[in-house]
Amino acid sequence: MATIVQKFGGTSVGDPQRIMRCAKRVAETKAAGHHLVVVVSAMGDTTDDLIALAEAINTEPDRREMDMLMSTGEQVSVALMAMALQKLGVPAVSLTGGQVGIRTTDAHRKARITSIDPQRLRREFALGRVPVVCGFQGICDNGDITTLGRGGSDTTAVALAAALDVACDGGYCDIFTDVDGVYTADPRIVKNAAKLAAISYEEMLELAALGAGVMHARAVMFGEKYGVPIHVRHSQKPDTGTMITDEQSVREKHGMEDIVVVGAALKPDLGRVSLRRIPNNVGVQGMIFDCISKANIMVDDIVQTEFGDMASISFTVDHGDLADVKIAASQVLDAIGTGELAIEIGLAKVSAVGTGMKSHTGVASRMFRALGDAAVPIHNITTSEIKISCIVPKEHGQRALQTVHDAFNLELGDQVKPELQTDHPTNRIATRA
Repeated sequence: MATIVQKFGGTSVGDPQRIMRCAKRVAETKAAGHHLVVVVSAMGDTTDDLIALAEAINTEPDRREMDMLMSTGEQVSVALMAMALQKLGVPAVSLTGGQVGIRTTDAHRKARITSIDPQRLRREFALGRVPVVCGFQGICDNGDITTLGRGGSDTTAVALAAALDVACDGGYCDIFTDVDGVYTADPRIVKNAAKLAAISYEEMLELAALGAGVMHARAVMFGEKYGVPIHVRHSQKPDTGTMITDEQSVREKHGMEDIVVVGAALKPDLGRVSLRRIPNNVGVQGMIFDCISKANIMVDDIVQTEFGDMASISFTVDHGDLADVKIAASQVLDAIGTGELAIEIGLAKVSAVGTGMKSHTGVASRMFRALGDAAVPIHNITTSEIKISCIVPKEHGQRALQTVHDAFNLELGDQVKPELQTDHPTNRIATRA
C-alpha cells in the first residue's frame, strides 16, 4: 500500500462538474488500496476575485486580514471536494492547513513552511478516510492563518508528501493541472513544444524559477530535498504526464542520458532596480540585500559596476514585487546617506536549461547567435552550470523564446540528440558566457 498525495489546481476544480470528475480520479486511486491525501486550490478565479474585493474596500489592505480573506477560497474547495467524495461512497474529511499541522513563519501573504506534524493525517488513514486539505495556507506560532504566496498549493502538496515520507513505500505526489505535463516550453506560446516523459529536479527547479508556470520552484525544492517523486499530469485526462525525479533516474530509467538542453523558459514581466552612486565600501552589498530579504523579495541577475570609490548595483525582480522593493531600496539609501534609485520596467528573461550543459560546450554560442540572427537585443547575460539566461526587451520576449526553442531542436522532446544542440567541435566556445 503506497501513500499518494494528489493536488488539484484551481482550473481543475473550477465548477461542480470538474470537481466531480476530480473526485472520481481520487476514488479510483483509493479503490486501488492506497493511503491518499488530497490537496485542493481555490476554485477558478476565486483568489483574484477576493483580492479585487479587498482592494475595493481598501487599496492598501492589511496583510494579516488579506490572509484571513484569501484562505477562505481553499476552504470552499475542500468542503465541496469532501462532499463529492462522500457522494461517491468514499469517506472523506475536509481540513485546513492549520488542522493538519502546517506551521509557517509569520510573513503574511509570503509565509514559508517551518514544520509539519503528520499525526492528524495518519489518524485519518487509520479511520479509513481521505483527508482533503486546503492548499496555500498554514498557521504561524501565534495561531494566525497565513498564506504561502505564489505556488502555495503545489508547495503544500509536496511538503505533505515529504512529511509522510511517501517515497519509502513507493508513493509519490500527483500534481493535477490543466496541462498534460512539463513541456520543452510553454505550449501556449511555442506551438511546437513537446511534452517530456521525465525531467530532473535540478532542471525543473531552474525552469520553474525562470518562468515555467507548470510548477513552482518552492514545491520542486521540497521534492528534491526529501526525494519526493512528483508526477505532473492533466486533471481531466487519463494520460501519463511528466515525472520529476532525481537526475540518475531520468538519465538511466527514461533513457535521456545525452540530452544537452531539455527546455526553454520565459519570464515575461521583470523590472530592473538600480542603486546608483553608492559608496564602493566593504559590507554595502550585505546591507542592501539584507534589507531586501527581510521584505521577502526574491532577487536575481545581480550586476555591480565599480568606478573609483563609487559603485552601482542593479538587480531584477518580478514586476509584482516592484512596489515592495522600492520601499526597501529607499530605506537602504536613507541608511547609507547617499545614492539614487532608478527602476526600469518592460523587461523579460529568456533561458535555456539542461544538465547536459555540464559536459557539452557550444550551447552559449548557439543561443547568442540565434538571438542575434532574430534581431533580439540582449541586455544582460547570466549563467550557471545548467542554464543560460538573457534579459531582453519585453516586446521581444515571446519571439526570443521561440527562437531559443528552435535553435536547440526542442520540438523533438525526449528524442533530441546532442549533435542537434551544440556546435561543431571546431567552433565551440565555453558554455559559461
